[in-house]
Amino acid sequence: MKENNVTTLNKQVEIEPDPLQTVLRDGARKMLAAAIEAEVEVFIEQHHSLQTETNKAAIVRNGYLPERTIQTGLGDITIKVPKVRDRTHSGLKFNSQLVPPYLKRAKAIEELLPWLYLRGISTGDFPEALQHLLGVDAKGLSANTISRLKSSWEDDYKAWTQRDLSKKRYVYIWADGVHCNVRLDDRLCLLVVIGSDEHGNKELLAVSDGYRESSASWEDVLMDLTQRGLTTAPKLAIGDGAMGFGNAVGKVWPTTDQQRCWVHKMANVMEKLPKTMQPKVKEALHNIWQAEMREEAYKAFDNCIERFEAKYPKAMACLEKDKTEMLVFYDYPAENWQHIRTTNPIESVFATVRLRTNKIKNCGSRITTLTMAFKLMETAQKTWQRLRGYKHLADVITGVEFIDGIKQTGDQKQEAA
Repeated sequence: MKENNVTTLNKQVEIEPDPLQTVLRDGARKMLAAAIEAEVEVFIEQHHSLQTETNKAAIVRNGYLPERTIQTGLGDITIKVPKVRDRTHSGLKFNSQLVPPYLKRAKAIEELLPWLYLRGISTGDFPEALQHLLGVDAKGLSANTISRLKSSWEDDYKAWTQRDLSKKRYVYIWADGVHCNVRLDDRLCLLVVIGSDEHGNKELLAVSDGYRESSASWEDVLMDLTQRGLTTAPKLAIGDGAMGFGNAVGKVWPTTDQQRCWVHKMANVMEKLPKTMQPKVKEALHNIWQAEMREEAYKAFDNCIERFEAKYPKAMACLEKDKTEMLVFYDYPAENWQHIRTTNPIESVFATVRLRTNKIKNCGSRITTLTMAFKLMETAQKTWQRLRGYKHLADVITGVEFIDGIKQTGDQKQEAA
């Protein structure tokens, strides 16, 4: 009785054939076949002038290759690729651009596989996941297949870490670290650097590992960037305030200004306050970094400390120690402020990295963790928005002075003097 119930349950979870999906798949098969036929006709036409010694066409049709299937978002599509015969034996062959040799699945499926894996789907669950998502019969997508794909991702990561940066110029960089468990007794800190070029486009620069965001670890990351061609120091580096990154920037790029992330600073201050007081202090902190001018920000800074220092000295000491670094953004275009006051460009992609590394807790190797983080951030990079006010970056590069976010012309400098 129990076996019958299990059999009935298994039948209930089977996906019923979708008539619309069947029609679409059949239509796609016919369109693909027609497109491939057109390709072979073009190929023959391109070589119509070639002739044999007896004045016959050198390139002619010669049947079809064995039937094969391609995995697509509509399911498996069967195709037959035409063959051609070269009567001159000069080595001419026809290869379809749409369905090149050894292609097993459409690009959409190839892109979906790492997306699923990196978001927590285990290798053994891929066939079922794809069947439910796309109606695809995912035969051939075994755990070994996914393992081979993971190996290719590792190759992609290694090649990316060795790419040439000599033709690149970055105005701003953001840096932060995220901790994740690897194996049983190892503690890996992912060190991530994102840069904004002179056109305002954000780009992932580095994903490396280090020991608890130490100065030596960050210095290795920055030195690696310079050794691969990034010899021009960025104008501004935005970090979470960790001593390691600040020290490394001061050593590798001594001319680079440093901006302390306001999100991290506020979090550090809040954790030293009772919950009942956090809303009031948070409002006072907002008055600082939202001030239109540096003078107003300093006044709000002093007011906040004077107001809360007596009762909450540790919180106010935490705030005051980075006073100068917190307000560096006033020396840069006001249109860029929303981007350079925090390390949010990195934090936004860290959430996905943490999700995946938590799912494989104590199961991933160092290179696997780095590769997953790289692939996740590489995917996120496609949706990153251009910096607001990017047209001012040329002025930043040339050293034009900005006061309270306003570009200083000759007249304005004389008035200030």
